[in-house]
Amino acid sequence: MAITDWPREERPREKLLAKGANTLSDAELLAIFLRTGIPGTSAVGLARQLLNSFGSLRSLLTASKKDFCSHKGLGDAKYAQLQAVLEMANRHLGEEIKRSDAITSPADTIAYLHAQLRDKQHEVFACLMLDNRNRVIAYRELFRGTIDGASVYPREVVKQALADNAACVILAHNHPSGVCEPSQADVQITERLKKALALVDIRVLDHVIVGDDTLCFSERGLI
Repeated sequence: MAITDWPREERPREKLLAKGANTLSDAELLAIFLRTGIPGTSAVGLARQLLNSFGSLRSLLTASKKDFCSHKGLGDAKYAQLQAVLEMANRHLGEEIKRSDAITSPADTIAYLHAQLRDKQHEVFACLMLDNRNRVIAYRELFRGTIDGASVYPREVVKQALADNAACVILAHNHPSGVCEPSQADVQITERLKKALALVDIRVLDHVIVGDDTLCFSERGLI
């Protein structure tokens, strides 16, 4: 049965307009993105098949172009649309934290860092540069490493912070394994960066580790 033959209140698009996007299931949201199904299968049916094949919505959203386009009903156009949607979401989060105070809105800051770093396949070390009113100046990805580590050079962090005229910074990096527990090396580089940045009167406010979840050094009493 085509979706147009369903009761109006059960159609994903009409349900979203009437009740809000948060009331829809992953399959219903994906069906709206897909717009159409394939012969013999509605958009919702196709969405369910894709979620079952990929294992989760997140796995589908972060799939490589090759894996994404290998599924019936998906192709270059859909992949391009998806990448555009994901980039708009990231930019929206970036605008939100730039309009707010990053320190009094920690949830927005963590959500932004999580979105930027969660799905990186290799470890990436980044900094949020903040002014003296704790407003975001810029997000900088400074170092990239292998799947299990990135070399971080304090001199380069200080150089970039000075170039951005930052008064303070929030450090961040991801753990591709998904486990957020800080290593001894994480603790040690944080101390080295604090000391190096303090020499030029720049404070380190926090260090956020992004994995399947997030961990803040400030909440652990590590900074």
